[in-house]
Amino acid sequence: MRSLRRTAFPLLVMATAACGPDAPRRGIVFDEPAPAGALALTRFTGEPFDIAALRDTVVLVYFGYTHCPDVCPTTLSDWAGARRALGDRADRVRFVFVTVDPLRDTKEVAHGYALQFDSSFVGLSGTPEEIKAIGEAWHFAAYPEGDTRSRDYSVAHPAYTYLVDRRGRLRVLYEPGVRGEDLAAEIREFL
Repeated sequence: MRSLRRTAFPLLVMATAACGPDAPRRGIVFDEPAPAGALALTRFTGEPFDIAALRDTVVLVYFGYTHCPDVCPTTLSDWAGARRALGDRADRVRFVFVTVDPLRDTKEVAHGYALQFDSSFVGLSGTPEEIKAIGEAWHFAAYPEGDTRSRDYSVAHPAYTYLVDRRGRLRVLYEPGVRGEDLAAEIREFL
């Protein structure tokens, strides 16, 4: 797994987050939730997607890429398990995959990748400039490792799932490996 774990953001999170008595047990919980970063892109259909428009909905966001050999497909598989475990409450949760590899992952590719895991998942891409701005808004860095001309390179990226509550605030960061049933149990706390 070549994900970014040594960026300034995880250190900041560790310094400002703690688990309170009512907090979910499997993630890094923000004691003082802050508004989630800006995330506005255009879907492959041409329709706009803006996380700010998703009030009253819990949103899980993951920044990865479709050529990822390990953590990205595993995380989205866990998401699919969480969605199934949520049952009829799943419609109150949005699962959003955003590529950090816009050179290879077009809007259509990102959308198709997300749909492989569940037909309700949203897959988004944008221009390199748009993806960089989103990274700045969400306080992470992502960059290619290797020669991008070869088309056979990896991308360092955050491995966290970000949970945004119904008021648009970043509440929890989940590291990879939280099983779907466990993730669903924690999502229910925010519905």
